[in-house]
Amino acid sequence: MNQTLAIIKPDATGNARAGKILSHLESAGFALRAARMMTLTRAQACSFYDVHRERPFYGSLVDFMTSGPCIPMVLESADAVARLRRVIGATDPAEAEEGTVRSLYAESKERNAIHASDSDRNADREIAFFFSEAERLG
Repeated sequence: MNQTLAIIKPDATGNARAGKILSHLESAGFALRAARMMTLTRAQACSFYDVHRERPFYGSLVDFMTSGPCIPMVLESADAVARLRRVIGATDPAEAEEGTVRSLYAESKERNAIHASDSDRNADREIAFFFSEAERLG
């Protein structure tokens, strides 16, 4: 078993989809090990998404992620990172497989309901960004 980070994004919390997304993740076999609701500050969003600083969408991503509450969470399962990426679907919901989180709950490529770590290394970094070891179960 290993852990990964997911963030239910402001579009999903603002449209009352957070519970449905969490239920979807638990039904897919993920165990919730830590979670909190928060509104990211601009400094937090800039730091978290620093890897994208040179990309053209960086500014709009930071604006979006600070626009309302989000729910960072630690999820656990076998092969957690790859498995979560399959369960949430493609970044663009129009390209996401039917039944994935983004096909069901995302509004657009930019307002895509959920973030998921893209590697084990990034999962460790991203989990540590939001949660101390004492805050995580399992």
